[in-house]
Amino acid sequence: MALLDRIFGKGGTVAGYATALVAVAEAEGVLAKVEDELFAFAKAADQNPKLREALTDQALPVDNRQALIRDILGGRAHPVTITLISFVIESGRARELSKIADAFVQIAATSREHAVAEVRSAVPLTDKQRERLEKALSRATGRTVEVKVIVDPTVIGGVVARVDELVFDGSISSRLQDAKHALGS
Repeated sequence: MALLDRIFGKGGTVAGYATALVAVAEAEGVLAKVEDELFAFAKAADQNPKLREALTDQALPVDNRQALIRDILGGRAHPVTITLISFVIESGRARELSKIADAFVQIAATSREHAVAEVRSAVPLTDKQRERLEKALSRATGRTVEVKVIVDPTVIGGVVARVDELVFDGSISSRLQDAKHALGS
């Protein structure tokens, strides 16, 4: 990680950090795993204000924030994922973790010539549901689509998928809004 630190320091860009993290994950042969874990952790941190605050609080020593990452992810995430998240925190980029994770996913998908669908669902999707959704979105967009799921209780039911600028809203709340408009209310 010292090499990345020398390359980027405090002045690196989100895309630069993401590119470097992708290169590390590829070199270690764990790109897909790190991609999924980094994305899931970054989105969980976005949705948990206390976690986000702990990770970004400059008054807390970096070692304490990195220990928090190890406590949360240890045994549940690949060591490379933990190391890369720790590096982002050590570099003073914790506030940009979600943006770095988004760029990481985009760079990795682009290297595979795929598009990424950010899917919000009230509950985690099964592998079969994820596969069916990837196929449906691939047909709808004409591109191979990889699904990244964010569990979001505000969705209530169904899913909302975004591929680039296209939004596919199959949520129950959207259907209720459509019914309300159809009834003229």
